[in-house]
Amino acid sequence: MNSVKARFLAAPAAVVLSAVALSACGDAVPGNAVAKVGDSSITKTDFNHWMEVAAISSQGASNPQQATSGKKPDVSIPEPPDFKACIAKKAKDAPKPAKGQPKPTDAQFKTQCKQEYEGLRDQVLQFLISANWIQGEAADRDVKVTDAEVKKQFETTKKQSFPKDADFQNFLKSSGMTMDDLLFRVKLDTLSNKLREKVTKGKDKVTDKEIADYYAKNKSRFAQPERRDLRIVLTKTKAKADEARAAIASGQSFKAVAKKYSIDQASKDQGGVLLAVAKGQQEKALDEAVFKAKKGELVGPVKTQFGYYVFKVQKITKASQQTLTQAKETIKQLLASQNQQKALDSFVKDFREKWKKETECRDGFVTQDCNNAPKPKTDTTTAAPGTPQTAPTPAE
Repeated sequence: MNSVKARFLAAPAAVVLSAVALSACGDAVPGNAVAKVGDSSITKTDFNHWMEVAAISSQGASNPQQATSGKKPDVSIPEPPDFKACIAKKAKDAPKPAKGQPKPTDAQFKTQCKQEYEGLRDQVLQFLISANWIQGEAADRDVKVTDAEVKKQFETTKKQSFPKDADFQNFLKSSGMTMDDLLFRVKLDTLSNKLREKVTKGKDKVTDKEIADYYAKNKSRFAQPERRDLRIVLTKTKAKADEARAAIASGQSFKAVAKKYSIDQASKDQGGVLLAVAKGQQEKALDEAVFKAKKGELVGPVKTQFGYYVFKVQKITKASQQTLTQAKETIKQLLASQNQQKALDSFVKDFREKWKKETECRDGFVTQDCNNAPKPKTDTTTAAPGTPQTAPTPAE
């Protein structure tokens, strides 16, 4: 899919938030629906419409020009449970196997069709279920968005992605979506952002004591070690290094000597310049020599595993330590961000648990967002101690 159009096609970030484990009140799913979230139903009509949109989007990912063609492409969505039409199409379109290679079987084509269908189905159900969760949570928290707000945000996004209206009209015709679909996505995105703002409001407050404590525990983070700017030449042999040193001592520039003798392409391209070298960054022998050298002193050859160095220290920047006052604003922003993220993580956890219990899915449409989904298999992989477990968050 054309990345420039992605913000109209991709599900709102907060919508993705809801794509993990949730659903179900236990009431039966209505006959005309594929899933039920609380008192709201996801109808088969809506599901089929968004399946077509997803199929067009998937096809557009492999053919970016399609999104600007101005024509709605013909897409065929695999139909369970037998996938006959899909199997027949794949058999017809399959290239002739190479000599000696077996012809793909209908069973193999069916597996492909099933995977394609389930991929589209899960993508669409994730979006539609999540949309219900977000709207339900917004209602519970009295978070509202007006038609005027949605229209304004839509126009802003439209101008950013489509400077020319003709390009937008072509996109609309080829995407399979209607204006109502686009406005619906923008509404969800706006609700998601407002929910995030409400959840994190006031969580950015940080006390002077918290800032001072963080500074005391992480003082080294606000320090800069001594750094030295060098002019260097690296040669393969000591003889060449001696020649290079003699040339520099006779008045030739490091740039000219580096160009003629150096085998270190990176510094050679910079005229022999190597800036802001801190202790411990270079090979041990060179490191020790650099930090023993006086400013302006021509040193070398220094033997290392890479060859022989001749260098001069051009500038020395002394080590420095930011004071608490100097670091205060940086620490404040960091702690405020951490506090907001904690609040958001807590909200996401409760949000998922709450709305999964409210979501029931019909057989054949059960995903991990459904309360009646089978329990996921236990992951036997052991994470390294302290490995952070991240989760999607509203409007991230």
